[in-house]
Parts: sequence; C-alpha cells; structure tokens
Amino acid sequence: MPTCVAWGCARLSGLPSAHAPGVDFTGTGHRARGAPGTAPGALKPHRQLDPSGAPAYMAGMANLIDTTTQSSASSTAAATASEARAARHPEKQKRADTPVLRKPDWIRVRAPIGKVFTETQKIVTEGALVTVCQEAGCPNIGECWEQKHATFMVLGDTCTRACSFCNVKTGLPGPVDHDEPRRVAEAVAKMGLKHVVITSVDRDDLADGGAQHFVEVIEAIRSAAPGTTIEILTPDFLRKAGAAETVIDARPDVFNHNLETVPRLYLSIRPGARYFHSPAAAWNASKERDPEQFTKSGIMVGLGEGKEEVMQVMDDMRSAGIDFLTIGQYLQPTRKHAAVERFVTPDEFKAYETIARAKGFLMVSATPLTRSSYHAGDDFARLRAARNAALAQGRV
Repeated sequence: MPTCVAWGCARLSGLPSAHAPGVDFTGTGHRARGAPGTAPGALKPHRQLDPSGAPAYMAGMANLIDTTTQSSASSTAAATASEARAARHPEKQKRADTPVLRKPDWIRVRAPIGKVFTETQKIVTEGALVTVCQEAGCPNIGECWEQKHATFMVLGDTCTRACSFCNVKTGLPGPVDHDEPRRVAEAVAKMGLKHVVITSVDRDDLADGGAQHFVEVIEAIRSAAPGTTIEILTPDFLRKAGAAETVIDARPDVFNHNLETVPRLYLSIRPGARYFHSPAAAWNASKERDPEQFTKSGIMVGLGEGKEEVMQVMDDMRSAGIDFLTIGQYLQPTRKHAAVERFVTPDEFKAYETIARAKGFLMVSATPLTRSSYHAGDDFARLRAARNAALAQGRV
C-alpha cells in the first residue's frame, strides 16, 4: 500500500442544501474506472447531485448512501458501486461490515469543483499518471488540486499488500512503466511545482521493491524541473536489502516512510508489514549518507490506540532521527475496511503536537485532516527554517 493518505474521506460541505436530507457521506474513496484505453488518472463523473450544475467529480472522495427509501435507479447505482468496490478489494468482501460513525463537524471539506481543479485533473489525465489523491480518496484533493498540488503515485495503481485501512486497489500489479519517470517530470514542470511528493504502491513482486524506479523518477524531475524540491514517500521495502539506501543515495530532499499506527495494531491494520522492520536503519543512514536530507514519518489515530502508545511511537521515531512527524485522523474508506474507533478531537491533536515538539521534532503537523503530503511544500519551507534556527542555536 502507498504509505500516504489512503485513509478514506471526509464530509463534504458546500453542496446544495436541497440534497442534505437523508444523505450521509461516508467516504469510500472509490474512483470509477473507465472503458479500456482510459488514462489511469482519469476521473469519471458520478451521479450528479445537482443536475442543473456543473459536473461534480466526487468519485475519489465520497460514497453517497441514501438513508431514505431508495428508488429503482438509486438502488441500481448503489449495486453498481458495491460491485466496483468488490472488484477493487476482493480480499475484503467476506469480512463483516464494520460500523460507520457519524463524522463530527471538524471533519469537513469542500467538494472538489473548480477551474484549477479541472486543469490539474487534465494534466494528470493527459500524462496517463496515477495520483494517490484519487486512489486513496484523500479528503484534501479539492484544496490541493485547486492549488495545483498533487502527489504522484508511481509503479502502477495496484498494491501487493491488503492493509485494512487502505483504499488503494489490491491485486497483481502490471509491468513497470519505464516511461513513467519522464511523464511525471513533465507534469511537475507543467504544473510549476516548487515541491513535489512521489509515493508508490508496494511492489513485493519486484526484486528491489521498485527502488530503482524511484531513482529514475527523481533524476527525471531534477532534469525537467531543477528548482523543485522532492519528497519521497516510500513503501517499507520489506525483505528488499539495500532498497531504501538506493533511494536515499538519489538524494531526495525528504525521505519519508509512514509507520501508520502503533505496534499493537499492526497485525490487524497493517498485517503485511513489520513495525520493527520499518526502515529505522535507513532513516539513520540518510543522515550519514546525506546530512542535508530531511526524514519524515506519520501515523493515523482513531483506530483504538492509546495516548501512551502514540508517545512511544514518537520516541521510536526520535531514536531513528526523524525530523518531521505527521498525525491525522483515520477515516474509513468502506464498511469492509477497519472501523473508526473514535474521532480524535482538535484539542487532542494540539496536545499531541505540543508533546511531539517537546520530544525534539523539528516540524509537527497534527490535525484531523493532516496527511503526509498535505501542505507538504509549505511545511518543507518551515522544516528547513526550523533546522536553520536549531543550527544557529547549537541544538542540532
């Protein structure tokens, strides 16, 4: 799974009030698949909430569930959506449905409709690119794409893992697309990005887990957009000796791998990974191989973890030399995914931020809608400024 923002979806605001009764946005994050030949990054318009308005590209953000009596047409649409989800996550279909908690008011985003959003979508589609924004059903896609920010997901749209929190499609991936680095770099240049985040699905089928492909993407971006800073969000490269070091030696500006959750929950939430395998050695190695390189990791909360467990993860990260910590609310993509145990309040996120800064992280982003790549460019600038300040004060 891409260790990024694959955690489901938020409530949508800014929709016509006439559609509010009996409607609950629970957030499957499913992206409709087009006909053969459709570019993998293309979004297809779902049933339009307001027939008189502009097309609403909601597929990557929300699953519309009518709590009132359904018409024949809406029943058919619901059945079609269910079949699509089953095809996307066949390994989860025999699981019992998990409960869906009503989302609080602080989990709220605007529907992704706007001129710049459409322009960003066009660049992604024309480049036949995949973004984790779409695949993971990220709640921030509207805001980010309106600013022409996108997190590119390389090595295909199909993951070899089946994490219970993740909305990315599970299955046997196709062959590596060796032209992808060029297309990603062209899109970065066309969008004029100052900072770009590159992630990938897990590719346990590849000898190096896709590490060399990451290197080729980094090199292509350096050539096409030399002023762009690059953040790499890698899978865990489990049993791929030397893979993380290969990516580190390509000298991205930020090396990121998300731990995702606390050790106790790995067996149920992230069964294909190992908490104590996650590349602590690589994080340390990055400081030795490239002292200028920043390291970053993140976790989700709301899965049943305890406060003390979260603080232990913070300590583990600091022991591995992590500079930047992200903490965000887990949002369940479908009823077949892990349930949200509770919604962590904004005050609790603020407390986590205070604790993390006291533990020595240079940068902390802890809010309900925080995701690894959310505001990544602005946060990178703050991270660099924080390091310079710490160096000036002799703290690092």
